[in-house]
Amino acid sequence: MKVAIAMGTRPEIIKLSPIIKKLPKKSSTIIFTGQHYDYEMSLQFIKQLGIREPDYKMKLKKLSNAKTDRATQIGEMMINLAKIFSKEKPDTVVVQGDTNTVLTAALSSIKCDIPVSHVEAGLRSYDWRMPEEHNRIAVDHISEFLFAPTKQNKNILKNEHVHGKIFITGNTSIDAVCQYLAYVDKTKTLENDFDDDFMLLTLHRGENVDNKKTLSGIIKGLINSKTKIVFPIHPRTLKKLKEFHLFSKIQNSKNFTILPPVGYFDMLYMMKKCNLIITDSGGIQEESTAPSLRKKVLVLRTSTERMEAVQTGYAEVIGVNSSKISSSIQKNFHNSCKLTKNPYGNGKTSEKIISILKKNI
Repeated sequence: MKVAIAMGTRPEIIKLSPIIKKLPKKSSTIIFTGQHYDYEMSLQFIKQLGIREPDYKMKLKKLSNAKTDRATQIGEMMINLAKIFSKEKPDTVVVQGDTNTVLTAALSSIKCDIPVSHVEAGLRSYDWRMPEEHNRIAVDHISEFLFAPTKQNKNILKNEHVHGKIFITGNTSIDAVCQYLAYVDKTKTLENDFDDDFMLLTLHRGENVDNKKTLSGIIKGLINSKTKIVFPIHPRTLKKLKEFHLFSKIQNSKNFTILPPVGYFDMLYMMKKCNLIITDSGGIQEESTAPSLRKKVLVLRTSTERMEAVQTGYAEVIGVNSSKISSSIQKNFHNSCKLTKNPYGNGKTSEKIISILKKNI
């Protein structure tokens, strides 16, 4: 069995790392598309996770940050990937999640007559504003092997009558947390000595930060909660906070500790130490359910594709209304909820996926 793995963003690198570590180098090809443009930082990140260096690395053209960039980026990646696939001739191309890299690699793969294996298949938000929703639906319908994290994800795929074979495997994000959390105290770079009396905030999605009214409401709700907040700011969010004249409000607020963007190990460390998480991230909704973390997450969105986290009590979708945000924080900050069994598996997902591929290819 010869496998090609395509990845282009840090979440993909994290979630594919448990699979990559279990695949022999002689029978696997690792491709890094450089989707987020921070080329050197991403390669350093790969090194930190202990993954072998990619066999192929792309440097994409930096464009104008216009909406059309997505299509141009996809076109550039497709040309490069088609050449790689034609040369390597893998038995399957493995992709994870819902990024432009995932869509591009899947399209290139099927056009080269190579079966697509989709890790984290069957997630749906039913929110067409999200580019990720377009990607995940398209990839699910052209994949030969679909690795659904949960039974609910499998049922979604069955109801959509997808072409490929569906397998329930759990989510590789839990594998990653289980593997790396034990080392965060030694590998973290944060100088802050955090206690557990703070809330961790992450905020980056376009539908939240690109809209001034929405972003203003979120910031107002956070400030009004009067809760100690640790906030590693995403570059996109920082740019918009300054553009909308909201950054000074955060700086002047006594409950915010502002940090630059942090790496995976530092994020895991803060997730481990915090009392509550508030985020618009998808991956954090999964990671927080890991047996070694078990943290409640308030989701700053009107929908989520991780309904299992909501149904088991790990996550609560609170929207973007300022009053709802502040009241939800106050209600949950000191309430230690009894969280049930992890909905995304026991950290053995990568082993299941590799075993299934060996049996079916």
